[in-house]
This record gives sequence, C-alpha cells and structure tokens, in this order.
Amino acid sequence: MTDTSVSRSAPWSDRLWSSVLDGDERAAVDSVLDALDAGLEPQSVLLDVIAATQRRVGEEWAADRLTVAQEHAATAINERAVAALSAHPACRPGPGSRGRITVACVDGEWHALPARLLAEVLRLDGWRVDFLGAQVPSAHLVTHLHRTGPDAVALSGSLPTRLPTAHAAVIACQSASVPVLAGGAAFGTDGRYAKRLRADAWAPDARAAVNLLAAALPKPGPAHQAVDALPHLSDHEYTMIASARSKLVQDTMAGMADRFPPMREYTELQRRHTAEDIAHIVDHLACALYVDDDRLFTDFLAWTAGILTSRRVPAHSLVLALETIGLQLHDFPRACGFVRTARESVARTVSSPSS
Repeated sequence: MTDTSVSRSAPWSDRLWSSVLDGDERAAVDSVLDALDAGLEPQSVLLDVIAATQRRVGEEWAADRLTVAQEHAATAINERAVAALSAHPACRPGPGSRGRITVACVDGEWHALPARLLAEVLRLDGWRVDFLGAQVPSAHLVTHLHRTGPDAVALSGSLPTRLPTAHAAVIACQSASVPVLAGGAAFGTDGRYAKRLRADAWAPDARAAVNLLAAALPKPGPAHQAVDALPHLSDHEYTMIASARSKLVQDTMAGMADRFPPMREYTELQRRHTAEDIAHIVDHLACALYVDDDRLFTDFLAWTAGILTSRRVPAHSLVLALETIGLQLHDFPRACGFVRTARESVARTVSSPSS
C-alpha cells in the first residue's frame, strides 16, 4: 500500500468507521459506494477502507473500548459493505481468464471476512473464485476440489489454535494435486507456520496473494508430504495434552483457587470466564506443541496479558495459572519447557515499571 493510497482512502475509512460505530448499515454502504464513485480503486476500497476499518474494530475490542456485541455488529456491517461493493458495476468480475481458485477458511475458523475480502480482490484480478466461507471441513473441501478442479486453494486462518486442522487441509489439498496458498494471522506474521506445515506458499496480505498467484504456484507432487511430516509429534505430547484438555482446565481451576485467594469470591460468571481463559491457554499450548514453537504460546500469553490489563484484571494471575498448569505436566518435558518460557516472559512483563 503506497502513501498515496493511504492518504486517498483515509477520509473514506474514517467515514466508514463512524458509520460502524453508530451501527448504521445504510450509511456504511453509502460510504464505500461513494468512495468508489469518487474514483477510489475497488481494490483500495476493499483493503484500505473496509479491511482497515475491520482491523480498527479488533484493536478497539482489544483495548476494551468495544463490547463483543459491538464487535460482532461491526463485522456484520463490514460484510454487508463488501457485498454491496461487489454488486457495483465498477466491480463486475472479468471472465476468469487467470484461472479458477477456491477460497476457504480452515475447519473451526469462523472469521470469514479476511477470506471474503481476498475472494473479492481475486475476482477483480480476473480469477474465477469459489468462495466457500467459514469453517470448511477438509473432507468437504477436497470433495469440492475434485468436482471443480481449481488451479489453487487459498486457505485462511485467523486463530493459531486452528493450525492442526489447517495442516490436515493442506495435506488433503496437496493429495488432490492442488497447491495451497496460506494466509491469515494463524500462520504467523512472517508465515513461519505456513512453512512449518509445508503449504506451497504464504502471503501476508491480499495484495501479496494476488502477486503470488499471478506468478502461478507449482503443482504439488504425488507425495508432497506425509501425514507424519512433523516428526516431533512422535513424543505424543500434543495428542495427550489435547485429549486431557478438560481435566487440565478443571485441575487448574482447583489449584488456582488455592494459589489466588480472590478466586474464592468469584461469581459463577467470573468462574466461567476464568475457565474459558484457562482453556484458551491449554489450547494454545497444545498448538505450540503441534508446530514445535514456543513463540506461539509466548506470543499468545503476551497478548492475553494486554487484554487482561485493559480490562483491569491482574495480569499476574496468568503467572499463577501457568505455574499451576506446569505442575500438572511433569511427565511432558517439551510442554514444561514451553510453559516455563512463557511464565518467565509474562512475569517480566507484569513486573516491569511500565506495566
């Protein structure tokens, strides 16, 4: 994105943001259509106005300036704006001369707007696009590939906890001789997890995806990767911790009640939210074990500490939670190492003068 496109799109992005904050769907649609009529390129309206506004929604939710309900409403309004834009005469797709591509979210991934934006940008670039939406099971995705024979699959994931199912989808697509372009926050800001799961390519954003696909992705060979392509999984730590998730959460809640006295006065709602937070910690630990990268776990804990701080919840409770989880994992050396690294990182963060 150039400085010129940023400056040209900024007023329209601000206008869309105001409409989203007001919950005014009609005004939001008018703002993106007016931007198009004023001469802003369709791709820029999609990426520099709508996508930029959606990023701002996420930032405001994380800072506790938007409720969950407001975040959901804002996303729905932005989705409506994309639909209105795609129906505009200036955004009519070409004949699909570049080829055919399937765009889908991995199984369990409900954040479909990034994938929808990519689908619209690819249509503008001349692709015939099959957009399958959120949460596409790998078996159904492969059935679609066999029926339609696309040139590539663009696989989207926003949450790192979806990486094991993303890996299954990558293997399934490649087994059908269809190359996979991975994208979304789940795969890391530098695409490290797309590489670890051996996707054929990774794009940091929609513009980069367009450029990569224009150059064509290589067709995967008949034995592109085996199901056991991640040899570290042979220690079974991922499988055993993922299967013991419920017990880990339950035992951690019990241990936290002894180590963190304020929990004893929690309401039922507070206890439920705490259990959900612990479950997220266990899920991210399991996925870090899956890709064998403690940064996935540490980055999640740093993000969580920021969320708790913005909501005026003592972030030090994370250290206690990690200590309690670690006590239960003495038979899992890799998991213990990940928990220890994350605990030390969080402890440094919450004890720093700026925290």
